[in-house]
Formats: sequence, structure tokens, C-alpha cells
Amino acid sequence: MSSITRPGDPPGGRRAAAVWGIGVSVYFVAVIFRTSLGVAGLDAADRFQVNASALSTFSILQLMVYAGMQIPVGLLVDRLGTKKVLAIGVVLFTAGQLGFAFSPTYGTALASRALLGCGDAMTFISVLRLGSRWFPARRGPLVAQLAGLAGMAGNLVSTLLLARLLHGIGWTAAFAGSSLAGVVVLVLLLLFLKDHPEGHEPEPFPHRGAAYVRRQISASWREPGTRLGLWVHFTTQFPAMVFLLLWGMPFLVEAQGLTRATAGELLTLVVLSNMAVGLVYGQVVARHHEARLPLALGTVGATALLWATTLAYPGDHAPMWLLIVLCTVLGACGPASMLGFDFARPANPPERQGTASGITNMGGFVASMTTLFAVGVLLDATGDDYRIAFSSVFVLQALGVSQILRLRSRAARREKERLVASRVSSVHVPA
Repeated sequence: MSSITRPGDPPGGRRAAAVWGIGVSVYFVAVIFRTSLGVAGLDAADRFQVNASALSTFSILQLMVYAGMQIPVGLLVDRLGTKKVLAIGVVLFTAGQLGFAFSPTYGTALASRALLGCGDAMTFISVLRLGSRWFPARRGPLVAQLAGLAGMAGNLVSTLLLARLLHGIGWTAAFAGSSLAGVVVLVLLLLFLKDHPEGHEPEPFPHRGAAYVRRQISASWREPGTRLGLWVHFTTQFPAMVFLLLWGMPFLVEAQGLTRATAGELLTLVVLSNMAVGLVYGQVVARHHEARLPLALGTVGATALLWATTLAYPGDHAPMWLLIVLCTVLGACGPASMLGFDFARPANPPERQGTASGITNMGGFVASMTTLFAVGVLLDATGDDYRIAFSSVFVLQALGVSQILRLRSRAARREKERLVASRVSSVHVPA
């Protein structure tokens, strides 16, 4: 299926890459802002004088807003187009990052992270939609993985550059200075981004208020591929997200006895592994569409095995080689979560792509939000016992795998029916 060029597919090419690259740059900056708390978690605890549960509330609120916005953003992208939604997103996440720089209290800092999460929520779905408008369908898996790769590059910048700025020039200057990147991408977006190439305008589609919204959501949800995509995203993404977004640094420093510098290097390893695995997964799925589910389940299994080995290791600290292997395997979680969109995409027509992507994208962020909260609560309840706290990972993985196994046959059957129907219709299209 991945090798088929559908009638009316956009041509791709250099211009497509340039326009799509502007959208990706917006997502790149959004991820820098999203993950900035991951390197500033211990500093935030000191600055606002909060415990583990209160610290986790920063990321939980940010992800709660992000997850809650996914379906509304999907509907907005389907209705308004990519450029308008991305522009709104840039303004919001830049304002949130700037507000976080100058927040004098815990409450104002929370509000700033919520605003950042709202803007961030508008980026990835828009970039996926932009890719589907500018590139042929057969390029979909690779384009999605490359978008995820750009996001991890943003995470890398946050881990390396922002961490140094934070400890070099201080909290306010580091966060305020980084917000200038949002202004730069907003200018590029307004000047050069286009929703689609000439001659590939989407067909007019009636929008009739609440009835339209209900139809879009219900039609997308009825597709087994959309639900399977959500659970794949749910099960694969959250272990690395929780590690990078907040709890990785405290775990490595407080539970494993590493210095901040060494812990930062291990966080960087997660990001570098993510980028390398993303390229591999994208190429494999583009050539072998049936590899999607084995890759997803294999990643979940490897992640669970390494977490169990690390947490159960006898002694006070796991050896460095095991932490290196753990961080390398965690790097596969992001690329595996992108596979969820490869189940939702072929299950829905073009006018529902934004909505279906929004539903899928909720999965991993709901799981991340739940785990961030569970880890914070368990740390406070057990006197900072990271082994007990991080065992919550296995509960969500078990739930997700059970749903994936339940839906896989129905989704595969429905996808095959759509493929046959597509081939038949293309054969009967008048010349």
C-alpha cells in the first residue's frame, strides 16, 4: 500500500520540502519550549519552593491542556487550514514561554505553562496536515517520522543549550531569550507558508456548527484504525516523554547518584537515539507497511524489559552500562508513537485527517499526564522511592497492549477493504 501513488496526489519536490520545513521549524521551537522544564525541574523546585507533586503539576497541567486541545485543534485544522492554526499556536506558546521567564509565583508559572501547552497543541497536527497536502501519500510514514525527528532535535537543543544558558545567565534571561525563537518562526510562517500547492486545493466541505463537529469526531472514532492509532500512541510514547519532560533528571541525580552533567548526557542519549531510530522506522514502514505493529509492540516490550531490569537491579544504583542501554531503548519510544498516525491516516478521508490525527495524538499525552501524576504522588507517599514510583509505567503499558491486541484484526480488515475500494475506483476513473 505504501508504494501506491493515488490519483490527485501532490507532487512533492523541493518547494514542498521548503514550505513543509517552515512548518517543521515551528514544531521544532514548540518542542524546545515544551521540554525546557525537563532540564529546569530541580531549579523550578528551588525557585518556587515546591515538592515533587507540585513540581509534576507543571507538566501535568501543560499536558492536560495539550491533550484536551487535540480534537478541537484537529477540527480547526480541517476547517481553517494549517497556516492560521500554526500562527495562533506560535503566538500562544511564545507568550507562555515569556510568561514563565518572569513568573514571580507558582500560580503565575502554572498559568504560563498552560498557555504554552495550548499553543504547543496546535503544532504537530498542523505539520502532519501540511505534509499530507504537499507530499504524495506514499511518503506519509517517512514525512511523519521526519517531523518527529525535528521535534527531537528541539529536545536536544533544550537539553544541551537551554540547560547551559539556565546555569550561565540565570532563569529569567534564559527563558526570555529563548522566546525570541518564537518570534522568528512566526515571521517565517506569515511570509512564506502556504496550506497547499497550486492545483491541489481541498474540495469545499460544509461546516455546520455543532452538527459538523459531531460528525467529524464520530466518523473518525468509528474507524478501528483511528482507535488503534490512539492506543499505539498511548502505549509507546509516554515512557520517554515522562523521562525527558520531568522525571529523568531527578531520577538519575537523586536515585542513581549521578552528577547533573552526566545525567544531562544520558538525556541527550535518549534524544540522539530517538533521532536515529526515527530514520530507521520511517524507512522500514515506507517500504514494508505490515511492519507497523511488530515495531510498535517490539518497542513496548523492549522498554518494559529495560525498565524492569533497571528498577529491580540489586544495590543502591544501577550500573552505568544499564542506564546507557535504558536510555538508548527509550529513544525508540518517540518513533514508535509516530506509527499510530500510520494506522489512523489510511483509515480516514482527507477531510477528516486533522480530526483523526488529533484523536490519535491524545493517546500518548494522556498516558504521559497520568504517569507524571502517578510518579509525583508515589514519590511523596514513599519518601522518594523511585523504584515504586516508576513501576506505574507497567500498568499503563499493560492497558495499552491489551487494547492494541483487541483492535488489530478489525483495523487490518477495514484497511484492506479501503485499499481494495481505492484500487477499484482508480481503475474506473475516466481518462
